Amino acid sequence: MVTVHHLENSRSQRVLWLLEELGLAYDVKRYARDPKTMLAPPELRAVHPLGKSPVLDDDGTIVAESGAIVEYLTARQGGALAPAPGTPEHRRYTYFLHYAEGSAMPPLLLKLVFSRLAPGSPALLRPLVRAIAAKVTTGFVDPDLRRHAGYWESELAERSWFAGDAFTAADIQMSFPLEAFASRGTGAGPKVRDWLIRIHARPAYQRALERGGPYAYA
Repeated sequence: MVTVHHLENSRSQRVLWLLEELGLAYDVKRYARDPKTMLAPPELRAVHPLGKSPVLDDDGTIVAESGAIVEYLTARQGGALAPAPGTPEHRRYTYFLHYAEGSAMPPLLLKLVFSRLAPGSPALLRPLVRAIAAKVTTGFVDPDLRRHAGYWESELAERSWFAGDAFTAADIQMSFPLEAFASRGTGAGPKVRDWLIRIHARPAYQRALERGGPYAYA
């Protein structure tokens, strides 16, 4: 039996969705974030030393990191939800599996971190910290996010899904950064909004929400 160590409002929602799309039976062990720090609880360190989610336990085989879990599960199912190797679609598929975390998530994480600097600072330093955070956000983070948003629009203008004309696990991997971007009101374009509507309408996506519990980005 596959067990997903699932943290609320996190990347691990994608793993539940992937398992539903693959039709695999699985258990979910839920973890709540610390209400003050919004970090994962220390109990996750007993599963993986970094204490992060998602972590997959497949009868004792522990797999961490969303992209690695996607590759593990799709290979386990004989290449399901992946284009045929050696095709242009497969090259695009591999690229977006890695792009989602390697390029799309860092500016989103930076925006989140800088938004929390001032509220968590001492009162006397708060105006200075707020000014520095705003300068970094408007001068560096937001322009970077706009570049990514334009890139997503151009990619989805040329094809229905990120790897090509068929839905693949690359779309599942891309879901979290695009959902996070859209939820923060930072200007998702029409192609991204349409793509989000289509993934949210998938029955497997809806089943994953039921299994995973509250999810702020759907």
